Amino acid sequence: MKNIRDEAIVWVQLVTLIVIWVVILQVTQTPLQINAEAIKKLPDVVTVYMALYVLFTRWGWRLKIFRGWLVPFPDLTGTWKGALITTWKNPETGETPPPVDIRLVIRHYFNRISCVLYTAESMSWSTAATLYGNDDDAIQRLSYTYFNQPKAAVRDRSNISNGAAVFRIIEGKDRRLEGQYWTDRKTTGDVALTFRDRSTQEEALNT
Repeated sequence: MKNIRDEAIVWVQLVTLIVIWVVILQVTQTPLQINAEAIKKLPDVVTVYMALYVLFTRWGWRLKIFRGWLVPFPDLTGTWKGALITTWKNPETGETPPPVDIRLVIRHYFNRISCVLYTAESMSWSTAATLYGNDDDAIQRLSYTYFNQPKAAVRDRSNISNGAAVFRIIEGKDRRLEGQYWTDRKTTGDVALTFRDRSTQEEALNT
């Protein structure tokens, strides 16, 4: 998963290195000119740059100042709540089950993202996840494959399965994820989630 714009990062790196170099020369009272004394400061420039890079990849990328022009995707970290509507029909009654309440916990880091989805009867966790988008239509999506493990008490009617989900990321006053899922049990459905808070603790799902 690449959470940075290639067309911007080269210029950002170049400008950052130059600014760091100038600041170090000023602090050490070294003349602002390319000579042997200035070149000797390059190791210090690299050290400061690497420190800033670590800070950026751990925390800085989440800042709104970088959003859009450098970091294309919003930070999705937190708990999302909503409902799952399956297209599956009970073969005995021909009826579709009612919507299922769900909680999705997302842990979003600079270069990776993980998703864990909870229902009253099962837990699913991502085996691979990525973000992608199209600048032309401003649509951004979260896509992941997952492993679903129902509770032992319901496995007579709900088997362990693998699946995939694709959600459209909708930013605004009410942050939402909307999309679809499908499984190797040949079931599909729609999912709608609303952002609740930044908690990623399992106990938060019980409230």
